[in-house]
Amino acid sequence: MAAVYTAVATATGDGRGGHAKSTDGVIDIDLAVPKEMGGPGGEKTNPEQLFAAGYAACFHGAARLVAGKQKADATGSSVTAEVGIGSNGQGGFALEVVLRVNFPAMDQATAQAVTETAHQVCPYSNATRNNIPVELVVTTNPA
Repeated sequence: MAAVYTAVATATGDGRGGHAKSTDGVIDIDLAVPKEMGGPGGEKTNPEQLFAAGYAACFHGAARLVAGKQKADATGSSVTAEVGIGSNGQGGFALEVVLRVNFPAMDQATAQAVTETAHQVCPYSNATRNNIPVELVVTTNPA
């Protein structure tokens, strides 16, 4: 693969309780361990939130691309990513993802087909496939 773009970010400090900054300075944020994981939580982000935002945005882009190619109306569409973290049962941690995809201007069958194709196109989906569980939940509810 020949990369057309490479994002670069550095984490410093105390890992999940440290700091992350991209080389271009667009991301420059403090991190905190969520309360649910024994940390202080609060108004700081964490790796799972960053992964959820990235996956949601990437998958939404892939879904809109697929919808356009299939001449399906993606007006008002959205993707919400839920990234869960927990024990892998072997002393480490594992992730799981639920992608909630909403296409209010499509019928359910079209929305399902677009979503399944997008799951083959999205680089995040390709990276996670067979590594972590990813559940697709497709709706056609108006916002």
